Amino acid sequence: MMMMHQESIYNIIPPKPMVQERPPMYKSKHSHALPPSASTFPPQGTTCAVANIGGSLDQPGGDKSHSTFGKPKGAYCDDPGLYLKKQERSGGKVLTLKEMKKEHPEALVPKQLKPQTRHGPPQATEKPVMNLVTSKNFIVANAVEVILAAPKKVPETTKDYLKKEDYGKTPKYLQHIKQDIDAEYNYIRALQEQQAQAEAERVRPLAEDERQDLLEGLKAKWEQVNTAFQAGTHVTNLDTMGKLKRKEKHEAELSQLEKDIEKLSKRSILVNSEA
Repeated sequence: MMMMHQESIYNIIPPKPMVQERPPMYKSKHSHALPPSASTFPPQGTTCAVANIGGSLDQPGGDKSHSTFGKPKGAYCDDPGLYLKKQERSGGKVLTLKEMKKEHPEALVPKQLKPQTRHGPPQATEKPVMNLVTSKNFIVANAVEVILAAPKKVPETTKDYLKKEDYGKTPKYLQHIKQDIDAEYNYIRALQEQQAQAEAERVRPLAEDERQDLLEGLKAKWEQVNTAFQAGTHVTNLDTMGKLKRKEKHEAELSQLEKDIEKLSKRSILVNSEA
């Protein structure tokens, strides 16, 4: 691109212009009279709002018989001769009940009879019980019974709730709740014991000779780091990033080594065997 803006011997002869060949005009193999798929612009003369929903290639353009001002006056009305005739839906004459009993009595016979739950009428040979009368006057008898009835005894003293059978005893529902709580506590305690036993199986006590070897190795490492740290303590001007990083690294290593030596100085040390 820089050479096009500068003077060059190659630009003395202009290049030949490239003439692009024009392709032939596209012409669809389908008819132009068919409406597009789901088009709201159907061909001229149609009255449908959306044409050719299914994308058919042989669908006609539409009904053009009344595409201008609609159908003639009265064409939208129903034919007065096509009214509902008598017995047109039923397919024939509907027989009355009297005619059904006379012509088709078998159609009225019930298919299933329910069992009879009541006794029938009394027979002619059965004689009813008669002349059962009483001379008792129920009104007078009730009045005399009420007058002679003894009054109901009312307790003179108040009820002593301290003498109840269940006084001072724990209700049964509280006993059930207490049992449920104890069972839950026992379950939690069993889980804790299982967890503690599993943790105890994973750890082992550290041997004395192994502890001494680790302790001597840490002390030797501490001496080595401390010697390197003391070698740079006379530098008071930390003017470079390397000096500052080196000093911070030695201080962090010495602090960590001192913590490890303090932990290994204890007598009883447990070590995770899975680690």
